[in-house]
Amino acid sequence: MKTSVIKLLEKYHLGELIAWVDIIFITLEIGFIVLCTGLIFKASHQLISNIETQVSNRSHGDDVQRVQTLSRVLRYVTSVGILALSVMIILSTVGISVAPLIATAGLAGVAIGFGAQTLVKDYFTGFVMLLEDQIRQGDIVEIAGKNGTVEEVTLRYIRLRDYEGIVHFVPNSAITVVTNRTRNFSYAVMDVIISSKQDIADANSALKKIAQTLRNDPTLKKMILDDLEIAGVETLSESSVTLRCRLKVMPQYQAHIRREFQGMIKVIFEQENIQSPFVQ
Repeated sequence: MKTSVIKLLEKYHLGELIAWVDIIFITLEIGFIVLCTGLIFKASHQLISNIETQVSNRSHGDDVQRVQTLSRVLRYVTSVGILALSVMIILSTVGISVAPLIATAGLAGVAIGFGAQTLVKDYFTGFVMLLEDQIRQGDIVEIAGKNGTVEEVTLRYIRLRDYEGIVHFVPNSAITVVTNRTRNFSYAVMDVIISSKQDIADANSALKKIAQTLRNDPTLKKMILDDLEIAGVETLSESSVTLRCRLKVMPQYQAHIRREFQGMIKVIFEQENIQSPFVQ
């Protein structure tokens, strides 16, 4: 079509407009490439979303979070790949050879690589963590000395929000140990202090009564997975005895159940006449 237009202009001695024809056709080609890029972006993201929905519907529990995390990273990688390909096609359209740029980028990449080893380590560590399913969005974790809820997982960093609402961006290369508090189940651990004169068997009976009361609560019973485990005497002093016990709970609910349990200790202990070392 472009050739036909040029021949028509030459036929009518309008050669001065040929340069404008080139500009117009190049602009149209670039616009078409941008339009196709947008459509491919939308189609690829829609495809990934559909796959995520189908897989999530077949999954349950922690697997759903893993699917969402992997889906987000896949969108990011796909977007970068499509954008890079589109830029190369546009450069080729305007007459810039892509091959020398690729060769130059390769040499520059080697040079930059020596100064960007940390960045490379970020991506490599992020890939390994996703592959091994160490962290998912929504997990409560401790990494690089920071605690919080995982809001975003990328190949370069983990975004955490702590209890005070402060956001921490932790580079993946800084992560050496991952402490995940929300995988499969957790334990609400309680240390209960009683008087050294108190009969331990009676105290254990009162603790079991507290746990059973919590398990009978309509809003709490779904969070508790098993009966109370009493480890026994944790510490012993002249005036007090510390009993350690724990409840197996759903992930993320250990703090809530611990507070509920401790809140009922005073009520049940008074009913059962369990002595405290702090009362004279």
